[in-house]
Amino acid sequence: MFAEAPVAIIDIGSNSVRLVVYSGATRIPSVIFNEKVMAGLGREIGETGVLGEESQARALAALERFRLLTDQMGVVRARTVATAAVREASNGAAFLRRVRALGLSPEILSGREEGRMAGLGAISAIPDADGLVGDLGGGSLELVEVSGGRVRRAASLPLGVLRLDALAGQGDAAFAKKIRKAIGAAGFGGGAEGRPFYLVGGSWRALARLDLALTEHPLPVTHQHVISPERPAELRGAIRKLDKEMMREIAAISVSRMPSLPRATSLLAALVEALRPQRLVVSSFGIREGLLYDALAPATRRLDPLVEAAREAGAGLGRFAQHGELLDRWIAPVCDNGPGEARLRLATCLLADIAWAAHPDFRAERGIDMALHGNWVAIDARGRVMLAQALFCAFGGGRDLPYPAIAALCTAEELERASLWGYSIRLGQRLSGGVAAGLERSRLSRRDGVLRLKLKDPALRGEAVERRLKTLANALGLEPELIP
Repeated sequence: MFAEAPVAIIDIGSNSVRLVVYSGATRIPSVIFNEKVMAGLGREIGETGVLGEESQARALAALERFRLLTDQMGVVRARTVATAAVREASNGAAFLRRVRALGLSPEILSGREEGRMAGLGAISAIPDADGLVGDLGGGSLELVEVSGGRVRRAASLPLGVLRLDALAGQGDAAFAKKIRKAIGAAGFGGGAEGRPFYLVGGSWRALARLDLALTEHPLPVTHQHVISPERPAELRGAIRKLDKEMMREIAAISVSRMPSLPRATSLLAALVEALRPQRLVVSSFGIREGLLYDALAPATRRLDPLVEAAREAGAGLGRFAQHGELLDRWIAPVCDNGPGEARLRLATCLLADIAWAAHPDFRAERGIDMALHGNWVAIDARGRVMLAQALFCAFGGGRDLPYPAIAALCTAEELERASLWGYSIRLGQRLSGGVAAGLERSRLSRRDGVLRLKLKDPALRGEAVERRLKTLANALGLEPELIP
């Protein structure tokens, strides 16, 4: 499925039609183009059983544009999929014939396959996902159990945002009862008890943005944002108090998502009652990313998406050939980290040369920006802050992040450990000049209260190296020793 040249997914959903073009690293390709049109193909399904002509015309105009764009972008492979609305409409087959006439090759995903792809999308972005995935679309809700990097079971329910108004005429209690009944009939009652419920889909991402805005979260990144099970009921009440103008002031929420937000919130509150999750976790990846992940070889799937994205960024922005793994091994003897933090340390090392082109006064700030605002997955807010702290130190910023509210997302001990990564990287980069040879011919170790740097090439010794060795030793509470 993958190549250096772009690949694309065209998603014909019940609410929106979207083109996403990807390029770059095979395991975690970057989005280079993303456009959606709210065609509303599923808006009339519940009443008429057919795709409305106006919605079809809107979707077909978007699809014709998408086909032209993919041709002009040099996309080597485009996969076009249709979901609930086209799957269920009596005129769905006729609509697909019109799509084929545009030069596209659409395929209909079954409800189970749609759920499987949503589950794989969540796994792609959160490899250790263990719980239930809920993918809320316009025409359906897919529930998927995931664990151990695999999709275990999946079900598709007619609970998309375009269908919820028909279920909600008798108040919140009656609505919740209907949802519990539907969840129970699908065999998922209590299915997330003690585990996370992963939220996939545009309406729930919009809800996460609202939660981030209302709580004035210092790092408003939706991916892996955690919401307590009690919060949807609170947000439902908050939404009822917000008028349209107030909602528009929350710039992070798309205007096109606002109409569906109240019902999506009510559905989530009802699902919490029915599924009893430990916490809610937002995933920015869903069906489209699941389609990409499904095409990968098993060995590629096992790669860490954060590490691979950092590797690509480091290779693209660094001065010399990438040697982040070598730098990580070089500093490892002075850093005591478990597996979770060790992967963050490796990502830091892979990004250790990204700021060289910036003005020296702003390199530390560049490191913070890359860590906090980079388009990373498989990392939560705490991990982003540790990455920022490490890069800030590595680029000469010192121990104290200039954003106290963001720093407060980590404990003092976590920030201290990240600072040690940064000071270690700073020493290694100065010693080696940013290339591999100096690291390969030296060794950093700690023992008996001493931080020892042993050199095979005595000429590499210099005042700047000695200063940075002393800074790292002081941070560790050790005595520095340089052995030529």
